[in-house]
Amino acid sequence: MSDLRKKLFYSQKNGWDIISKEEKQAVLAYCEGYKSFLNTAKTERLAVKESIRLAEEAGFVAFERGMELTPGTKVYKSVRDKALMLTVIGKKPLNEGVNIAAGHVDAPRLDLKQSPMYEDSEIAYFKTHYYGGIKKYQWVAIPLELHGVVVLADGTAVEVAVGADPSDPVLVITDLLPHLAKDQIKKPMAEAIAGEALNLVAGSVPDDEDEEGSDRVKYAVLKILNEKYGIVEEDFLSAELEVIPSLPARDAGLDRSMIAGYGHDDRVCSYAELKAIIDIDTPEKTAVCILADKEEIGSEGVTGMQSQAFECFISDLCDSQNVKLHHCFENSFCISADVTNAFDPVYPEVSDKRNNAKVNYGVALAKFTGSRGKSGSSDASAEVVGKLRRLFKDNGVIWQMGELGKVDQGGGGTVAMYMANRNIDTIDAGVPVLSMHSPYEMVAKLDCYMTYKAVKTLYENR
Repeated sequence: MSDLRKKLFYSQKNGWDIISKEEKQAVLAYCEGYKSFLNTAKTERLAVKESIRLAEEAGFVAFERGMELTPGTKVYKSVRDKALMLTVIGKKPLNEGVNIAAGHVDAPRLDLKQSPMYEDSEIAYFKTHYYGGIKKYQWVAIPLELHGVVVLADGTAVEVAVGADPSDPVLVITDLLPHLAKDQIKKPMAEAIAGEALNLVAGSVPDDEDEEGSDRVKYAVLKILNEKYGIVEEDFLSAELEVIPSLPARDAGLDRSMIAGYGHDDRVCSYAELKAIIDIDTPEKTAVCILADKEEIGSEGVTGMQSQAFECFISDLCDSQNVKLHHCFENSFCISADVTNAFDPVYPEVSDKRNNAKVNYGVALAKFTGSRGKSGSSDASAEVVGKLRRLFKDNGVIWQMGELGKVDQGGGGTVAMYMANRNIDTIDAGVPVLSMHSPYEMVAKLDCYMTYKAVKTLYENR
């Protein structure tokens, strides 16, 4: 190939053909830490708890208004135990802006309804309400865990965990046997399993001390919950209990090049942000890591990216330097660290292969997300993309551009638009995922590491 031809054409290479032997080892080591995080950070509350533990081990302390903030100071702010912000104070004043990575730690799941328990035909059940975009049929006939918090009548908060320990029972939603599914299999996929049918089997043995009462199985299950957690049925009214797959993260593929697990969207990017901010020293510009909640349902609520929690935190930092918040924002830069879809050759019809991210080709930038006519997207400028092009090239970050499927196929969004609405230059960048939003997603180890490297490069940028 002529030099001119090489210059004019754009071509990509598989990341494993580019990196050194030393960096290959770094990829594998990084992913061992990520798998451990994923197996612990199973819900947004658990993700925040584990992130704080890791941050404190690295010298971060809880932020308090009025505390002294000097270059190199490492602080974190928990938002109601369901979202988290961390920062390392930089050498430059905050009116020159901050470098931000914003991801989310919630994931598609099932939530128990507020009056979840019932008995039918001597089987006790929990009723659920799905959270985020799921394919309902994927959640039946698989092992499930229950995690969350129940606030008792006296105000005591009790943590609940069922199914995580190998000695625990799991919960299961039943499915119809194929022998009797003649009518079910004729239904469209979205209707084959109804949302109201996603009911967990909680028990089947009637209480042996209450032979004359009704709902004896439900009563027996309530007695178990009361004995272990002090819960009565009314306490479900003030409970937040989440149902997730009981499927630990595992190496996938005979070459162990991938990771299969629940919650890659978006804990794979959140961990990259967290690990990156832990690993930096004193940056030129202040570095900020955001682990938000509620992204899967539109970033709503007090712990979502549309809330004022982020402004309050950055405003407090600015107050320590007598800097106006809007001066900080207008000079800031944000990577909305969220996953994108990976091209799946089994389903090529939904993607534009020339513009779709691929596994093992590095962190994927998405100039825009949204759907169809870019609805719901911040659509980053050419200058924003150009900045990261230069930054990644100078620091050996393997990256690619991606687009979420064919133009008229569908689409999706991230927190990017909410950061951009704050007058912050923002672009999406994250890990390509196979089987996204399923109970067991897959990511490539190389892409996980390159997302970490991309965020760390931004944090260390002048």
